[in-house]
Amino acid sequence: MDHRIQQLNYHPLSHIKQQSKKTVDHTGPSFKELLGNTIKEDTTLKISKHAEKRLTERNIKIDQELWNKIEQKVHEAKGKGVSDSLVVTDQAALIVSAKNNTVITAMDRIEASSQIFTNINGTILI
Repeated sequence: MDHRIQQLNYHPLSHIKQQSKKTVDHTGPSFKELLGNTIKEDTTLKISKHAEKRLTERNIKIDQELWNKIEQKVHEAKGKGVSDSLVVTDQAALIVSAKNNTVITAMDRIEASSQIFTNINGTILI
């Protein structure tokens, strides 16, 4: 009896011809464009119903230029690990969840001066 291992040159898949690569038709947006859109959406601040009510009650008006600046600074703070921040402007103080990009509450500067802010880990002065 022969106990040697015999090698065969036959492989069951060797007879299948390799297909040439097909070109993919790129009709939709590229991955980079989709990623850019997602990042832009993530930097937009949302206003909670509570914060919207407080802004209205306290007659706090924030123009678009200031909102853009707040969004930018909150995004920077988020990049540094801040999850909840106090944003102080000339006319208002806002508590913002950087993690969720949401304004949680708002108060005018006079009211804010008599408050103690807890559960925040960052402050943004504008």
